[in-house]
Amino acid sequence: MLLPAPRGPLSERLAHLLRRDQDGESAQLVREAAEADDDPDPLSDLDHQLSLWILNELSFRGFEDVDDRWEFAPEVAGLRAILEAPFEKALREVCADWLARAQSYEGDVAEQIFALTEDFDEGPDLSRHVRRDATVDQVRDFLRERSIYHLKESDPHTFVIPRLSGPAKAHLVELQYDEYGGGRTGHLHHELFAGTLRAAGLDDAYGAYLGEVGAETLAASNAMALFCLHRRLRGAAMGHLAAFEATSSIPCRRIAAGLRRVGFGDEAAHYYDEHVEADAVHEQLAAREICGTMVSSGDVDRSEVLFGAVACLVLDARQSEVLMSRWETTSARGESLAAGAGA
Repeated sequence: MLLPAPRGPLSERLAHLLRRDQDGESAQLVREAAEADDDPDPLSDLDHQLSLWILNELSFRGFEDVDDRWEFAPEVAGLRAILEAPFEKALREVCADWLARAQSYEGDVAEQIFALTEDFDEGPDLSRHVRRDATVDQVRDFLRERSIYHLKESDPHTFVIPRLSGPAKAHLVELQYDEYGGGRTGHLHHELFAGTLRAAGLDDAYGAYLGEVGAETLAASNAMALFCLHRRLRGAAMGHLAAFEATSSIPCRRIAAGLRRVGFGDEAAHYYDEHVEADAVHEQLAAREICGTMVSSGDVDRSEVLFGAVACLVLDARQSEVLMSRWETTSARGESLAAGAGA
């Protein structure tokens, strides 16, 4: 993957810096741009989110046109910290009300996570729309947006394994082994999703649609990287994982049905079929055996686990709202044009 096209002055300066040898003057220009980025909502600032995604990606698959040594360059560490601080602050603010609600539920942390996922009612139900009403173009749009995460699925959480110990660590390895296809080439879940993209007539290359997705999609990816790349946030990382798994099985069943409804068939639906059963098991592993053990052992604070769970749900809701709003606008425009043509 090559560096994506810039989406503003910050990502433009960052791309210029990363494509050349380390240059103190260039690094200072990027730092100044980052510090001047005072958008009141970094969660919706595309330039901010793309720049942070690029910096995070240096720790994943990297870029063909960027020297891998940039990953641990002091300039990059400093820039990432500058962009992460307002991002984490904004994320904690938008999660505050639901976090307080989650903390009020009775039971252990696993029961609180399950109660949260049952009660959470923000954002449209995207899986129901895909199941019943989405057009072929909307389904493809949905898959393009989801490709940003699903083509790197499980990789962020793998960073947490060495930060755990005892039963929590063993159960995370167990869960990740499933996500990586039980060690069988071609069965890794990101490979299965690549098959879905191909069956839907889309590009299965990693990061192929990075230049088309919005800030909300990048923010969801960046939140996982934030939680999983920082040891202090390992509780949030596992809470995020638990909420993701607990809200996956039934929606995956609906999405698989929607893919078949629009004519993409079994090959496209296979990824989602696989997750219907797998995630029903994974939600118990993540919530009870990983999060529950971490909290009961005193390794992490319960509130941080719940924060991660809330963040997962809130960011997914924001993604869904943007997609549905876009589709409604497009549909309304199409209806208007059709009415005009028939007049």
